[in-house]
Amino acid sequence: MTTTLQTVVAQEMSVAVPQEIDSVARVLAKRLGGVAVLFYGSVLRTGALGDILDFYVLTPRSRGSLLRRVALGNLWPDVSYHEIPVGERTIRAKVATMPLATFERAATGALLDTTIWIRFAQPSALVWSHGPVDRQRTLSAVAEAVKTASRFAAALGPRRGQPDDFWKALLRETYRAEFRVEPPGRETQILGHAPERYNRLLPLAWQASGIAFDTVEASLVPALGFDECRRLVQAWLTRSAAGKLLNVARLVKAAFTFDGAARYGLWKIERHTGVHVALTPWRERHPLLAAPGVLWQVHVAGR
Repeated sequence: MTTTLQTVVAQEMSVAVPQEIDSVARVLAKRLGGVAVLFYGSVLRTGALGDILDFYVLTPRSRGSLLRRVALGNLWPDVSYHEIPVGERTIRAKVATMPLATFERAATGALLDTTIWIRFAQPSALVWSHGPVDRQRTLSAVAEAVKTASRFAAALGPRRGQPDDFWKALLRETYRAEFRVEPPGRETQILGHAPERYNRLLPLAWQASGIAFDTVEASLVPALGFDECRRLVQAWLTRSAAGKLLNVARLVKAAFTFDGAARYGLWKIERHTGVHVALTPWRERHPLLAAPGVLWQVHVAGR
């Protein structure tokens, strides 16, 4: 059977996960009205359930009032923090929620956003879906994300190189475009967790995208035409120019709409400093106003 990008993505995303993660995904889907739940991030690799787990919950439509949907429609996803008891342990999850249709459009690269396709060109698992239609739509969207990433990698990477040379160039550019502060070599660290995967995906994604390439002494040489290369570079320059403003706007939105921000912040403070700060009703309702007092309490305790 011919190996295609779609089949590889479907196999990868069907990977078995611990029962606790499956249970949390079902709770989140019910709580947030999801039709599909994606699990991603470092815990997918390490299995360290004591850390915060990262999920995307895809919904059938935008949630909230009409005013909220209009005002924040381009500033997806909504972010929330959840503490879910599973057996004798509490699982902590940071959850991004967005409509499945928007996820599909973002994955194709049709929108200015870069975060969806670069994130889901990296490993993830489809933990739960409402039914076969939602499952297939989600799998197809993730395959599109890999294709989008591969096209920009061909334009932004070297004229000739190993697969990881193209991925590294792409990751470095997206960090700059997204206003993300990453330590030097972060892209090497990401690729180093699954080098065979990235080596395998790039040529499959180019084939699926209609990008011809040659293999010369184990190096890949993409054959982008002048017009196609110019189109991709111009598209990238537009996204790079808009990326910082877009992500700053999302940070501002998150500061006011992050559901569970106080619980999340206090847990992170205790985990990293060892200082326990009580969660009061006022702190839970007004996390931004409470922040200076909390930071002072941590400072005094640390001193």
